[in-house]
Amino acid sequence: MGDASAKPRGRDIGIPFEGDPGPLNAITDVSGVEVGYTTLIRGEGALRVGEGPVRTGVTVILPRGRNDREPVLCSYFAFNGMGEVAGALAVAESGRLSGPIGITNTHSAGTVRDALVAWSIREGVPGFWHLPVVGETFDGYLNDIDGMHVREEHVFAAIDSATSGYIAEGNVGGGTGMIMHGFKGGTGTASRIVRHADREYRVGVLVQGNTGTRAELRVAGAPVGMELLDYGSPDRGHKPATKSIIIVVATDAPLDPHYLERLAKRPVLGMGRLGNTGHDTSGDIFVAFSTAAPGTREHLEEPEYGFPKLPLIGRGLGAMSDEERNAPSLMLSLLFQATVEATEEAIVNALVAAEDMRGRDDRLVVAIPHDGLRVALRKYNRLVAGP
Repeated sequence: MGDASAKPRGRDIGIPFEGDPGPLNAITDVSGVEVGYTTLIRGEGALRVGEGPVRTGVTVILPRGRNDREPVLCSYFAFNGMGEVAGALAVAESGRLSGPIGITNTHSAGTVRDALVAWSIREGVPGFWHLPVVGETFDGYLNDIDGMHVREEHVFAAIDSATSGYIAEGNVGGGTGMIMHGFKGGTGTASRIVRHADREYRVGVLVQGNTGTRAELRVAGAPVGMELLDYGSPDRGHKPATKSIIIVVATDAPLDPHYLERLAKRPVLGMGRLGNTGHDTSGDIFVAFSTAAPGTREHLEEPEYGFPKLPLIGRGLGAMSDEERNAPSLMLSLLFQATVEATEEAIVNALVAAEDMRGRDDRLVVAIPHDGLRVALRKYNRLVAGP
């Protein structure tokens, strides 16, 4: 992604985050995960449906990279269901995911789904049928969403660009036209390393954020939204018809689908740390997968995985003895905590990396001002670094 790492992130502002991030502080810290984008920005002025202005794109996550055809164990959770993740029911039923995950705008979700099917067929992804996982959030305030400008070739290009290294944040991919907490939103990522009993696992989070109001925004416990309530008039009062967020959680911990479903619930708490109360029209849907074992072809009972007698099917922690349960139970709690922390930071990173954007009908959405954010954090003694 070129100089993606050069953009400021939450830690560069001086925000005190908890936990131990991975080397990239990104979902790509989970070995094998690759992320690619296609960003579509063109046109200015009045909306002409089918022509623009265009402020959209597509994000693709490949759980094992382009060249590995093994499925991953997977589950999902809908905190508020006023949105869509195609393929979620199949994931819930089978406990696994084959192929890439796509994220885009609401009206292009079908196109992305069809393109991922076509890619899976072309690339020989095993299976008699393909039900890709595709999430969406609404970018129609800035984008000609009815023009459905995301095409099959854009999905293929996102896959071709996917990397396991630093990934861009802010106004990129499916997050290009998104709005969060009354500021320009978009794509953000973060990770955590979890260590316990000589074991080390990683949790990575990627968000496409289009959620929340400015007044409720809190950063590191400080009421930043209220401090910046009047910034960027007159657009500060804009309230999108839909406020949604798609969150993908990746881990190399050997969790079966039941525990991945539990892991997929934890991003709610990361959102809550930032003041998000969960809005009626919001589609807050989360997907979690584990790369620990190759697909569903190996059970996770080998001691080296660190979760004693935790098979893929049938036997959960409730069936274990106290001795068997204690070690993995503590590790699960640490993984849950890591997910909360990484979600909080990923959302903040999306806000910090985003830039002002003018879109359809000359509508302007401003990015959160870095200097103003520092001032607010300093006022509440929450600034730990930076000027």
